[in-house]
Amino acid sequence: MRGDRVEILVDVGNATRGFDIVATKAGRRVEVTIARGTVEVTEVTRSGQPVRSARFMAARVVAVVEHPSESDDDDEPRTPRRPPSENQPSLDL
Repeated sequence: MRGDRVEILVDVGNATRGFDIVATKAGRRVEVTIARGTVEVTEVTRSGQPVRSARFMAARVVAVVEHPSESDDDDEPRTPRRPPSENQPSLDL
């Protein structure tokens, strides 16, 4: 969902550096995968196609913080449906 964000803090020697991966468009989400000594953060589309990704060595990762989107789809006003046309019967029983 647009607005999903993952924040990664990485040890770079004498300090830590922060990286943000954000779902930039509607319908995209951010996934985190930890395997074989790497942490991979990927922005993917609804169909699962990766758009962009970042990889970090797991030994250097200090923290991975997932921030869900702040807007809820349920709170958005929905447009009312128009009534069926005269030559099309209603589905309401």
